[in-house]
Amino acid sequence: MAVTAASVKELRQITSAGMMDCKKALVETDGDMEAAIKLLREKGLAKAAKKAGRVAAEGIVVSYIHSGRIGVLVEINSETDFVAKNDEFQEFGRDVAMQIAASNPRFVRREEVSEEVLNAEREVLANQARNEGKPEKIIEKMVEGRIAKYYKENCLLEQVFVKNPDVTIQELLNEKIAKIGENLSIRRFARFEVGEGIEKKEENFAEEVAKQLG
Repeated sequence: MAVTAASVKELRQITSAGMMDCKKALVETDGDMEAAIKLLREKGLAKAAKKAGRVAAEGIVVSYIHSGRIGVLVEINSETDFVAKNDEFQEFGRDVAMQIAASNPRFVRREEVSEEVLNAEREVLANQARNEGKPEKIIEKMVEGRIAKYYKENCLLEQVFVKNPDVTIQELLNEKIAKIGENLSIRRFARFEVGEGIEKKEENFAEEVAKQLG
């Protein structure tokens, strides 16, 4: 299949990779768009792995407010202050902050989940499986499968990107590392939601009306 300028442009829009990288990927995959996307993501992962050991101590703190009810602060690190001022890096920061507002993760990465939290979750999941009538011999396997789901729901890097469900936040981060050429890291975040943690008094509307009528 011939590689056209239009297909190179389309691949670049999908992956944010450089024009030459997109062209090479399409040539290598004989113009197969899906295979080219996969190839670029694999290359991005390799580039990200090579840069992972480098210290990223510069960066930015990004804020995001949604409808005046949810607020997020997230620290994203880069190796140099120059990259921290890069428009694409800052846009990535805003996307991550928006992700946190929308998906409410508890951790950045699975390594932050303590054994205490995991054991408590395993106990709940095992009891759920028993209540569903599952035999003991398969409960352990079911629990580990549900723990994997727990990581995907609660660890930011494993969540599906809200603006593009085809990639996770980790894959998005790898793509930015490959494109920008520095090690980047999502270090920490804080999320605030109006009323969160406050026990709200539930009023019985019928009783309230009756009181008012005397």
